[in-house]
Amino acid sequence: MPPASPFADSFLRSGKVRDLYAVGTDRLLLVASDRLSAFDVVLPTPIPDKGRVLTGLSRFWFERTADLVPNHLVGVAPEEIPGGRAEDAEELRGRMMLCRRVEPLPIEVIVRGYLAGSGWKDYGRTGAVSGIALPAGLRESDRFPEPLFTPSTKAEEGHDENISVDEAAELVGRDVAERVADLAIALYKRGAAIAEPAGVILADTKFEFGIDPASGELLLIDEVMTPDSSRFWDAAAYEPGRSQASFDKQYVRDWLETKAWDKTPPGPELPAEVVAGTRARYVEAFERITGASFQRYLDDDVIGSGA
Repeated sequence: MPPASPFADSFLRSGKVRDLYAVGTDRLLLVASDRLSAFDVVLPTPIPDKGRVLTGLSRFWFERTADLVPNHLVGVAPEEIPGGRAEDAEELRGRMMLCRRVEPLPIEVIVRGYLAGSGWKDYGRTGAVSGIALPAGLRESDRFPEPLFTPSTKAEEGHDENISVDEAAELVGRDVAERVADLAIALYKRGAAIAEPAGVILADTKFEFGIDPASGELLLIDEVMTPDSSRFWDAAAYEPGRSQASFDKQYVRDWLETKAWDKTPPGPELPAEVVAGTRARYVEAFERITGASFQRYLDDDVIGSGA
């Protein structure tokens, strides 16, 4: 059972990383585990403290983007959970978010500032990304003149598929799709501007949005600009024409690509050096971007001054 076992009666589901619980009358408890997924498979080896990195960074970004779009976060302390128990506080602290319950939009909201990942593969096949035609001759990791809104499906099973803006509008409505596109671009630009002085390139990132059923308000939800939902590159080592040194799970993907594995469950166990290397990259992303000590976050559940 996930860490929030006292909420077993309110358990909704487990995602690849998070466990979700309905608490109170209109609240959702998100608990970030240390699970790691790659190629849509949850690997058997956890990464220590990964859930706290994801939660801490999401909290950081929710605060620093609240002027652009409201979000679903309402509390971060175990003591704020309706029906919570004091003895569970240490397990939950630093890895939980108490949130408003919303209806998630049925699309993944992806913004790309650079040509990488599935976008690079799409470009090689079609000369376009999510139906957006691009100039010929672009190299892997080239920067776009302006960030691209490239939505995808939200697959219950299997892989998400890149879709066009028109296809996204068919799923959520034209007005909502255009509003989400504008917000996603603004969020990406804010994130890239904050990460840049820390020597981190935000190459691309994925957002999720939801609708508050009571008010109809559009909210930013789930996680925001973390190493799980983003490509973070080391600016000092950036060189177009190849893949880049990163502070995300690409390190694990690269190791997995060297193994005789068909990318179906179960995934292979990760060796100790890959676990340690992955944790180090996640922690470095946290500390560079927030400017705060991850150890202090572990000790005090504080993300530095102003957080």
